[in-house]
Amino acid sequence: MTACLIVDDELDIRTLIALSLRREDVTCHLAADLAQARSILADCGSTLSFCLTDMHLPDGDGLDLLDEIRQQFPLLPVAVITAHGQVDAAVRALKAGAFDFVSKPIEQQVLKRLLRDALKANVLTPATAERVTTPTHATQAQATTASERLPAPVNSPLIGSSTVMQNLRDTIQKVARSQAPVFICGESGTGKELVARQIHEHSGRAGGPFIPVNCGAIPTELIESELFGHKKGAFTGAHVAHQGLFRAAEGGSLFLDEVAELPLGLQVKLLRAIQERKVRPVGESVEVPIDIRIISASHQDLNVAVREGLFRHDLFYRLNVIELRVPLLRARLDDLPALCMHILTKLTRREQRAPMQITPDALAWLAEQPFEGNVRELENRLERALALTEGMVLNRTALSDDPNPAQHEAQPAAVVSMRSWQVSPAANAIEAEEQRQVLNALQHTRWNRTEAARQLGLTLRQLRYRLAKWGVDS
Repeated sequence: MTACLIVDDELDIRTLIALSLRREDVTCHLAADLAQARSILADCGSTLSFCLTDMHLPDGDGLDLLDEIRQQFPLLPVAVITAHGQVDAAVRALKAGAFDFVSKPIEQQVLKRLLRDALKANVLTPATAERVTTPTHATQAQATTASERLPAPVNSPLIGSSTVMQNLRDTIQKVARSQAPVFICGESGTGKELVARQIHEHSGRAGGPFIPVNCGAIPTELIESELFGHKKGAFTGAHVAHQGLFRAAEGGSLFLDEVAELPLGLQVKLLRAIQERKVRPVGESVEVPIDIRIISASHQDLNVAVREGLFRHDLFYRLNVIELRVPLLRARLDDLPALCMHILTKLTRREQRAPMQITPDALAWLAEQPFEGNVRELENRLERALALTEGMVLNRTALSDDPNPAQHEAQPAAVVSMRSWQVSPAANAIEAEEQRQVLNALQHTRWNRTEAARQLGLTLRQLRYRLAKWGVDS
């Protein structure tokens, strides 16, 4: 049996909502204020399928009720009712944990969509959550090869059992139950689209399409038509009607990657589409309702783009209801062995090769790399090494960019003298501390001066100047 709690101080609105939902075989419990709502929750809260509450009540705020329900009945979806055009109120509710919102006056079709989404959200039981958030496990790192250490990851393509990855999976599980827009931020190559897919696949919209679009890859003159569609004959070359990516994502999720690349003129139309949940195809005079969830991402800092006038503040505010940060590869080096084996398994299967192993010294070398391109760079490096390796083992030599690594076994005298360098006892306290920091950075990077300079926040020229000053540079 489907049952809901409707909380609104206006009798006409309560009655209208109840009549509409009863046509869908929903049992409705009606409350005019927080006190009545609390009484109903105490009597039959565990039997409810969802709750619909107004934001402003005679004895309190709908957000107070939302907070109480989240504590007492954490799996009960709560949607809020807002006055038309109150975007700020809707965003506050979504940030507070509401799974969706509706604006007055409430239409029958909107209620039917809300009911469907609420029932889908309520499908995620504690058992499901436990299955989704269970991390993959790796065995001890002392094994001779990574293939012996790490079983194939299960239940999630988000590879790794580091703390940051477990936290990421937990966050995905939480945000998947909501209909709120999600903004995913992270450097290039961290896997933002993979995270977006996980949000979609663990949501009530998993049965619908997941439509990814790279906003920076569409020509400016075509982007409005690509997103919102166009009417036949709307412009030169529009020989047939085009529904657009928003409507292609109907019932599912639309992933706007590199959303910061959208031109300002298009940002205005995107904001309206999100707020009104309608799009107007190019050349049409009427808007078309849409039922999608927006997930967006960018490697750029949108706060900076907003300050510089390159991105609309109101659009950022609307997209960034829930912010989710994807960790850098450098912040999860514990996952490096598992990532390597996952990537190598994928590559060898694609090329129909025998399984590959990766040696501990190769993993140690990889762990020292800066990986500014994150997981994408790791995959490119492994793919290159695999192409140059005829055997079944990847070692440090295969991964190195240096085609003649053996030449560096005998090191020049200057390098040897640098490796035997000690902090000068004649230096003053400040200079001695600087020498110690430089020495530690050089030792940590195996005397890679370029990487040491990066870690120290210096240019390579500045580092060379200091080494020459201290008499330790060739």
